[in-house]
Amino acid sequence: MRFKRPMKSGRFLGLAGLGASGGESNAMILPRLLISTASPCSTQVRTAPKSCRSYLNVAVFKYNKNVTLGRRMSRLVTMGTASRGALRRFRFCLAWETRSWNTRVLLIMQNDPSVESREWRPDSWQRKPAAQQPVYPDAAALQAVLKQLARLPPLVTSWEVESLKNQLAEAARGERFLLQGGDCSESFEDCEAGVIAAQLKILLQMSLVLMHGGRKRVIRVGRFAGQYAKPRSVDTETRNGVVLPAYRGDLINRPGFEAAERIPDPARLLRGYERAALTVNFIRALIDGGFADLHHPEYWELSFVGKSPLAAEYTRRVEAIGESLRFMETLTGSRIAEMNRVDFFTSHEGLHLLYEQAQTRQVPRRAGWYNLGTHFPWIGNRTRALDGAHVEYFRGIQNPLAVKIGGAITPDEVLALCEVLNPGNEPGRLTLIHRLGADQVAQALPPLVEAVQRRKYSVLWCCDPMHGNTELTPGGVKTRRFEKVLAELETSFRILGECGAHLGGVHFELTGENVTECLGGASGVTEADLARAYRTPVDPRLNYEQSLEMALRLAGLMSQPRPAAD
Repeated sequence: MRFKRPMKSGRFLGLAGLGASGGESNAMILPRLLISTASPCSTQVRTAPKSCRSYLNVAVFKYNKNVTLGRRMSRLVTMGTASRGALRRFRFCLAWETRSWNTRVLLIMQNDPSVESREWRPDSWQRKPAAQQPVYPDAAALQAVLKQLARLPPLVTSWEVESLKNQLAEAARGERFLLQGGDCSESFEDCEAGVIAAQLKILLQMSLVLMHGGRKRVIRVGRFAGQYAKPRSVDTETRNGVVLPAYRGDLINRPGFEAAERIPDPARLLRGYERAALTVNFIRALIDGGFADLHHPEYWELSFVGKSPLAAEYTRRVEAIGESLRFMETLTGSRIAEMNRVDFFTSHEGLHLLYEQAQTRQVPRRAGWYNLGTHFPWIGNRTRALDGAHVEYFRGIQNPLAVKIGGAITPDEVLALCEVLNPGNEPGRLTLIHRLGADQVAQALPPLVEAVQRRKYSVLWCCDPMHGNTELTPGGVKTRRFEKVLAELETSFRILGECGAHLGGVHFELTGENVTECLGGASGVTEADLARAYRTPVDPRLNYEQSLEMALRLAGLMSQPRPAAD
């Protein structure tokens, strides 16, 4: 609802902590509403989604400017720096003074008793129910490891994090495109030069294709340097009547089917940090050494690429980019130095909260807390509960973050996640990665996009066409069909355009290796081929040829004129 009389020429006075006031007895109580300002000169009260209604009670009333409140307002805080923790801890008075009529309007946001009153801290998530967390038999050993982790140097820097956030804001405006990809679950054993370089090569080649087709700069984000933990559908695994705890990724336990290997081992947290540090260091060394130089795309070629049916198309695009680059350098009379290197960012699912907490730091000359274990953490579909520990942890860090949203989610839940994780509606802060499945996306995606569009939330829409299209073969092998992955991608691209939004990124599980884990594509992988090179311990990945073909198909979509919104 809106106030009947607009507040013309309003002047924002501030946000103040307020004690008990005699004026409260005259208040018109509007229970469990959220407040938003439609513009500096008007105020709107809107009903909150059910999932958010436990946060605040609101009282709205008017009083004459000559009336005193009985207790002076104190603790002035600007809207830009007030945290949700502060809003929960105090009663706040949000006031405008109008010049056109002799009235003030106060919106009193009163703490709800069902909400914890303490401000956010890196460990405040421990007051919430935490899903998908391992149970360690030796609590003392775990605490010793966590203390050591907290003292180790960060893996990334706050200025890199802020740079990525700015680039994601540009992608949300349609000026860039996000390419995020890598292994389903990294392995400690695969922390070697050849594997890491192959990942970079396929992501660089895909980004080159997307730049050429979409005429946009590409943000390259790898699912690496920390993707060592995986959520599981069930807590146990059964083989031949033997039941053991599930393998949860190398960060937690080992994949071997022995009782001792499935026990969560805190020492593996240190091993994961070390492997992530080695990966980040090698990637930076490659990039600084010219590995990503657009003048030399031949550096990115993989040994088995020559036989690919896509080689000719890729080569044609590379040659076109090379011609354009040489033309620009001829015009300017100098080498374009910016083409010598590109930005690469790291990402992983922030699943193991004790590990993430240990790497959450404050930095000089910047406000707030940063997760310096990665640039771009995300919340998985299984751990996005609004009252859960993962949402509580993520809402307080300064990193750009993403949330995976699956088919069971409702528009109200999506809006509530936007409100909690990005209350300031900061561009580049929040990415919604939808993973709905080729059979469900046409029905499930439009209501979500329309709801976000109506509220004018600043989000980046990113499609994960992998997880909603997983299936088992008759022989019990987990796989994905290239045609279904592509179908979800194409449908998402169309729907977002029809809703007045745009697809701003893609999220793939892929590898630069010549594996046979997903069916179909130009390489023609069949069910019989799966046994030839099926190497993933968890979920199937696109191989090199399938990844490059997906990039070529997506580039074709991006080159088409954008449909007009209704």
